[in-house]
Amino acid sequence: MRRLSVIILFLSVLIGEVKADEGMWIPALLNKLNIKGMQDKGLKLSAEDIYSINHSCLKDAVVIFGQGCTGEIISDKGLILTNHHCGYSAIQQHSTVENDYLTNGYWANKFEEEIPTPGLTATFLVRIEDVTDRILSKLKDNMTEEDRNEQIAKESAEIEKAAKGNTHYRAMVKDFFAGNSFYLFVYEVYTDVRFVGAPPSSIGKFGGDTDNWMWPRHTGDFSMFRIYASPDGKPAEYSPNNVPLKPKHHLPISLKGAKKGDFAMTIGYPGSTDRYLSSWGIEERMNLSNQARIVVREIKQDIWLKDMKASDKIRIQYSSKYSISSNYWKNSIGMNKGLKNLNVLEKKRALEKEFTEWVQQDSNRVKKYGKVLSLLADSYTQMIPYSKAQNYLYECLLGGTEILDIAMMSKGLEDVLSASPDDKEAVDAEIQKLRERADEFYKDYSPSTDHQVFAAMLKLYAQNVDEKFLPHTFDIIKRKFKNNFQAYSDYVFAKSIFASKEKLEAVLNDPSKRIIGKDPACQLSKEILGLLFTMYAETGQFSENIDKGNRLFISGLMEMKKNEVFYPDANSTMRISYGQVGDYTARDAVKYLYYTTLKGVMEKEVPGDYEFDVPAKLKTLYEKNDYGRYCDADGTLHVCFTTNNDITGGNSGSPVINSNGELFGLAFDGNWEAMSGDVAFESELQKCINVDIRYVLFIIDKFAGCQRLIDEMTIVQ
Repeated sequence: MRRLSVIILFLSVLIGEVKADEGMWIPALLNKLNIKGMQDKGLKLSAEDIYSINHSCLKDAVVIFGQGCTGEIISDKGLILTNHHCGYSAIQQHSTVENDYLTNGYWANKFEEEIPTPGLTATFLVRIEDVTDRILSKLKDNMTEEDRNEQIAKESAEIEKAAKGNTHYRAMVKDFFAGNSFYLFVYEVYTDVRFVGAPPSSIGKFGGDTDNWMWPRHTGDFSMFRIYASPDGKPAEYSPNNVPLKPKHHLPISLKGAKKGDFAMTIGYPGSTDRYLSSWGIEERMNLSNQARIVVREIKQDIWLKDMKASDKIRIQYSSKYSISSNYWKNSIGMNKGLKNLNVLEKKRALEKEFTEWVQQDSNRVKKYGKVLSLLADSYTQMIPYSKAQNYLYECLLGGTEILDIAMMSKGLEDVLSASPDDKEAVDAEIQKLRERADEFYKDYSPSTDHQVFAAMLKLYAQNVDEKFLPHTFDIIKRKFKNNFQAYSDYVFAKSIFASKEKLEAVLNDPSKRIIGKDPACQLSKEILGLLFTMYAETGQFSENIDKGNRLFISGLMEMKKNEVFYPDANSTMRISYGQVGDYTARDAVKYLYYTTLKGVMEKEVPGDYEFDVPAKLKTLYEKNDYGRYCDADGTLHVCFTTNNDITGGNSGSPVINSNGELFGLAFDGNWEAMSGDVAFESELQKCINVDIRYVLFIIDKFAGCQRLIDEMTIVQ
């Protein structure tokens, strides 16, 4: 088996020949792989300035924000800057019809006004360690994939336990290159994170879904939070005695702006890419998972949006849900379009043909890699009906309609009532757990909206999957309701104890296994879980074969192309990307400048429109050219700019850092023409869309008048 050191050797040989914009690099390897190329592009820092375990560095100013975004520390008092869409669920959580922070924005004018946000975390990376040798030494070539995974899990658990020791740290071993190498990540998690400020959605979400993934962009996509710690600086649950965190490092902020050709580096936590996916994997992504997402979410979102426009209460309840759903709905549309336009399937098939020819040239290669592609082809083909059903199951039922979510949460109580009905302590504990979940669930739940969605999702699922994947409830719908899904939905929402908080509370006051167990929503949720487990069992071998095929295919590619650079796919671990500020040509005769200005906001304005309304104060500032020290040299106020950094979901909120290690932008999106980027990076088209930090400061200072936040930042003129 090959060690990662061999990969590093491959990377080191020709690192200078690869375009610097492509690649999500492991920060601990920068000194070996990237630093010279980065410095040639203009970086004035050392690798130790970016990643070090011995002294403060840039990595210490970058956090995992919540569960799926990036944030950066921009003051010595633990102030976090991230995207508006990353903070959106927290902003929504604190919003009411009376205090609508989504619509009006919010700014804490003193520490006491910063709002505790239960469940929100900020996670710092402490260190990275290569544990490839230790894990690979426990593996044998003749192991089954199941045995291999069990051994990896066992060894990883021991490594994680030793790394954590008696500390409060969290440790996690992650695999890279589909299981060809492994790294240990040690983290420190802060749990008292408070909401500090955000512009109104007419700035932070300007352009809405219409502009999402598009350029030119005019969105002030930022929000602000603060980390609080115990008086000794350690992570602590919320307490009025906690104090703002004094971080190891915070990013200075540059007012110099972005100029064409400037060096640009992002540090963040990209979620997932599949750059080494086979042609069969790409077909599965396009025709099954993306297609199901496109079809289902459009219908669900139309129902949500209609109710959101009719009711401020529902708008606030569903704003975050809608934003999350629509983001990857549009992403799937763009990805399929991009993969087709860029002929990615044909390119992959050509690579697989080259791989086959290379394998056939050597008997040892035939022995190791000869069956890899046929293994992938056969397994993906056998998975097709299951993959389609699973995708529709997730989109329509598990993630499509909400009443089934809360019904599934009752399983623990039903199990205790069945096994130990007289164990009052156990029953009360489950009741309390369900009550807490219900409080959170019903706060953002509209039964009338979900009633409509439920009928639509059941019908859509039945129309798109084979009959063998229909739960028993669909027989009832067919026999008793004559396949009238609206009538069945009416029945469920009339009868189910989960249709309202009041109905559920009445049962929790006098819990009954019979009432819960016979509830139609509960019955359907159990059928869905049973079906899912059955599908997993029937496809287990196919999935294992795909995992094995991917691992060996990547290993073979690296062996075949010894003089090419291979970087690992994103997997929610910290990565560095670097490139430059620049324009791009989207298509024939269409060339875009690298920046937008406030003038473009005014040109896009549609008064009263929920996506393109412009706040009156922003218009006044524009009309007076009242930009303060935040304007560009030409007197305009720049809003956004583009670089060719390699990013994906999870990078949202990542700092864009200049050659001096100063913050000059905030990454928040990619461009429509390169939506294939998670599968195939296109160096001529791929762009990272960023908020200009000067626009962020302008909004905080001139628009919001929150001078105290400006005062605590380190601003470089």
